Amino acid sequence: MNGILLIDKPKNWTSFDVVAKTRGVIRRQTGLKKPKVGHAGTLDPMATGLLVLLIGTYCKQAQQFLELDKAYQATLMLGATSTTGDTEGAISRVSDNQPSNSNVEQACKNVVGTYEQMPPIYSAKKVDGKRAYQLAREGKSVALEPKQVTVYDVTITRYMYPELHIMTTVSSGTYLRSLAVDIGNSLKTGAYLADLRRTRIGNFQVTDAITVDDIALTDDITKHIRQAAIDIT
Repeated sequence: MNGILLIDKPKNWTSFDVVAKTRGVIRRQTGLKKPKVGHAGTLDPMATGLLVLLIGTYCKQAQQFLELDKAYQATLMLGATSTTGDTEGAISRVSDNQPSNSNVEQACKNVVGTYEQMPPIYSAKKVDGKRAYQLAREGKSVALEPKQVTVYDVTITRYMYPELHIMTTVSSGTYLRSLAVDIGNSLKTGAYLADLRRTRIGNFQVTDAITVDDIALTDDITKHIRQAAIDIT
């Protein structure tokens, strides 16, 4: 059994939770003792949206899927910062200044382009063999290196202070939490990521994905596993 499975990940599930659920269903339905299941790009538990699962030999192509561009819908909260860059951290008030529509539009334009982005310290990046978030939670200093990323576009879908709703398309490796921080810094108000939904990976759309409930209810998961070209862009 080889191919990909598009999943619409629910909130409060880890990407590994989805992988484990799928692996268990495949095991029960096919009799395979150790079905190979991986994913092509993790989503934080707070985030929802498209997760591409790799089945069987497709696990060997993980890097090529990981390098695909991604699209997101995001909600930012202005006026405050978070120790983790999202709702899970300690929130600190920065400013009560309410930026104008034109200032917000300019701040979003400022983050479009190719530049060196600093990953959040609460990220899955490895430092000396350990995840950065593990070191941060242990109270240890985390030295991360910036990575070149590209933000192709940022479109404002709604702005009603303090909430800023955007759609964005970014290169692989771009952290939306860092993008929120950058927008907040540009506005001098602070900002953190309040909600995130991934809508696209390469040409794969979340509208074509199945839910975790679908996985549990299907009597033949192979109906949802598809083949895909390796060089998808």
